[in-house]
Amino acid sequence: MKIFSIIMLLTLIGSSIAVSMIKSLLGSIIVFTVYSLVMAILWQQLNAPDIAVTEASVGAGITTVLFIITLKKIKGAK
Repeated sequence: MKIFSIIMLLTLIGSSIAVSMIKSLLGSIIVFTVYSLVMAILWQQLNAPDIAVTEASVGAGITTVLFIITLKKIKGAK
């Protein structure tokens, strides 16, 4: 289990750096979604299932949908 946690932490660090480096807005949204899902997995590993479910639903679910809708509206305004 320790190796899995280390892999998740490295994925978390890599995705947080990638969000700021990616030029494409859609790509950044996708990587941010991966970041939120990894955070939900880590919360579950820390025996906090209520926070994990909240992170998965709000962080990866609703926030991603709102970002994509906003991106569509911005692209349509040009």
